[in-house]
Amino acid sequence: MTTAPRLTRSPRLPDPLRLARYARAPEVGPRLLFFSGGSALAGLSRELIRYTHNSIHLITPFDSGGSSAVLRRAFKMLAVGDLRNRLMALADQSVQGNPEVVRLFAHRLPQQATARELQARLEELVSGRDPLLMAVPDPLRKIIRNHLRFFWEKMPADFDLQGANLGNLVLAGGYLNHQGHIDPVIFTFSKLAEVRGVVRPVVNQDLHLAARLADGRLVVGQHLLTGREAPPIASPVANLFLARDLQGTPVKAAIREKVARLIGQAELICYPMGSFYSSLIATLLPDGVCPAVAATGCPKIYVPNVDGDSEQLGLSLADTVAVLLDYLRRSCAGDVAVDQVLNLVIVDSANAVYPGGPPDLAAIRRLGVEVIDAPLVSEQSAPYLDPAKLLEVLLSLA
Repeated sequence: MTTAPRLTRSPRLPDPLRLARYARAPEVGPRLLFFSGGSALAGLSRELIRYTHNSIHLITPFDSGGSSAVLRRAFKMLAVGDLRNRLMALADQSVQGNPEVVRLFAHRLPQQATARELQARLEELVSGRDPLLMAVPDPLRKIIRNHLRFFWEKMPADFDLQGANLGNLVLAGGYLNHQGHIDPVIFTFSKLAEVRGVVRPVVNQDLHLAARLADGRLVVGQHLLTGREAPPIASPVANLFLARDLQGTPVKAAIREKVARLIGQAELICYPMGSFYSSLIATLLPDGVCPAVAATGCPKIYVPNVDGDSEQLGLSLADTVAVLLDYLRRSCAGDVAVDQVLNLVIVDSANAVYPGGPPDLAAIRRLGVEVIDAPLVSEQSAPYLDPAKLLEVLLSLA
């Protein structure tokens, strides 16, 4: 395996020269790769396209709550909600028609409407009479209608449309129309909606997250881990793994060669903020992730969450770095050096509040990982990280 080099220069953070160079020609900007899911990177992604059109986003497809759960039960498919979110965050909204696409893809059908009313609304969309769809320019309007029609034809009679996200229905229709392949659907929408980056699920499989907690309980389903659709977990996570079903049957999954190639193309790999287990660690579970990361000779950077992630129960900041390293290294054959999978942790010890109190930077360094302490929280973003400030640091290190 190729050992990732440690940083040999003392970068200026942020580096205005690099940022200006990237902003002048984002079409040849750096290939920053993010392992993530959920909405934590939405703001950063919208800012990112000012500097590069070549970012890579490997997304967790294991969501088991909300309208994603209804789709997954009906069609035995991967979750598409996080994919949709990232595609729309990276869509260039200066292009005519794209704001209308983003509005359509974000729209949810009413929670309180009757089944008959919801069916009528979907029929209006399929027929092209709905104002939201009529606002979308061709040829994207025709493609969306085609995918919606395919979904409409395949939809089970008892399918619950209450609160359904239209973008998810469109992607599901495309998935069904392409015999269970999501990549052609993503490719089409990426081209037509001018998505400034590459978005892929880390695996294209109908799988679930399962966690064995420290108290021995088994929790199956991403929605039960996040603390949003169910009460927060009351015991720390002892082990996270992939399951074949909601009974928690363990299963092995491996990334495809095309995903390994994307990882190999990265000029910087970022393990970003977001739900620690269900967004970040989830994307690292499939076999092949660690070898691909370790073989890529670029900086690998962790951006920890500020305080407030219920999944990090019982973990200090140094603990989260140790857990991240454990999951990164466990799927590699034989020994792998720390700096092959993680080089840097970026913190803002002066302005951010981290789980477990003030960060013990010395403890992180004892794990073999360097630390950069930089201002990441602004007056406007407090208590959260400012996406623009964080992005400036990441781009300066690429």
